[in-house]
Amino acid sequence: MTNIKQSLYDFTLKELSELVKPSFRAKQIYGWLYHQYAQSFEEMKNIPKNLKEELAEKYIVNPMKIVRKEESSDGTIKYLFELQDGKTVEAVWLKMKEDQFDEDGKLIQEAKYTICVSTQVGCKVGCAFCLTAKGGFTRDLTAGEIVAQVVNLKRDNEHKHNRKINIVYMGMGEPLDNLDNLAKAIEIFKEDDGLSISGKRQTVSTSGLSNKIDALGKMDLGVHIAISLHAVDDALRTELIPMNKAHNINSIIDAVKRFPIDTRKRVMFEYLVIKNKNDDLGSAKKLVKLLSGIKAKVNLIYFNPYPGSDYERPSYEDMHKFQEYLIKHGLLSTIRDSKGIDISAACGQLKEKTQEEMKQS
Repeated sequence: MTNIKQSLYDFTLKELSELVKPSFRAKQIYGWLYHQYAQSFEEMKNIPKNLKEELAEKYIVNPMKIVRKEESSDGTIKYLFELQDGKTVEAVWLKMKEDQFDEDGKLIQEAKYTICVSTQVGCKVGCAFCLTAKGGFTRDLTAGEIVAQVVNLKRDNEHKHNRKINIVYMGMGEPLDNLDNLAKAIEIFKEDDGLSISGKRQTVSTSGLSNKIDALGKMDLGVHIAISLHAVDDALRTELIPMNKAHNINSIIDAVKRFPIDTRKRVMFEYLVIKNKNDDLGSAKKLVKLLSGIKAKVNLIYFNPYPGSDYERPSYEDMHKFQEYLIKHGLLSTIRDSKGIDISAACGQLKEKTQEEMKQS
């Protein structure tokens, strides 16, 4: 078994300042970690040799390595990381907007990117449509393992530390099931001497642990929340998300109404559209009623089929009729571009594919 060490990404600047003396060295180390994307203690040129040796005995810089990458024609890149214990998780680099140039060819706005990160190895929720659920739950990721995904992706894409990035906790795992480590990672991302990613650039996507939505709200981290709703009645939602038995739709809606939200922002509701399951106008009508009184935005998502799935992708026509109904009845709605459709885009797909190939080789 590998000697598992704690990563430097696990520490807030305050914690590192208590660990490293004199404390100004902590700020220098933070600069190496988050501004230079140093991968080893050797790269930290202005840190004394004895301090580096002392730290290297107890800690590791990067707790993961990239073992596989798939790049889509639309610029989406799916990463598979191996952790110190040999377990694997995925993260995704998403290009949301292209570079914009004026008529003279001068860059007026840089491309915009979002990073989708995992919070657990596997997942306890067991959604019927999700490939991650097939492998069951293994363990929570540490705060440092959550943070390291973002640093690794920024480094791999030569994305400077001070360039804006959005983070969505929407990869493998249920973020609120790992609330303490999630909250710590959010705080580390917000550090001014680190990546300085404000709460409003971070979105926590949950399958609806209503009591944990309340707990996250009380922490007042300034993050956005996205709810994976996917159904408008408890019978279908329980089929899709068994956890709905304990956290039904009404309990989720009530928790959302209590969540502290920036008055200029909306609560995002993710609605995975599945052919002949929840793609009819009757469901659209129920959705409008369900979300009345909430400043909401509904993100409609095409179901991404994978081998062995019982569900099918809805038609383009049904998807657009559904969206039109919502908009016509006063509910802001978008259809999420299916990014990375030519690669292993759905959560858990790259991990599953890699494991299958290893079995066959």
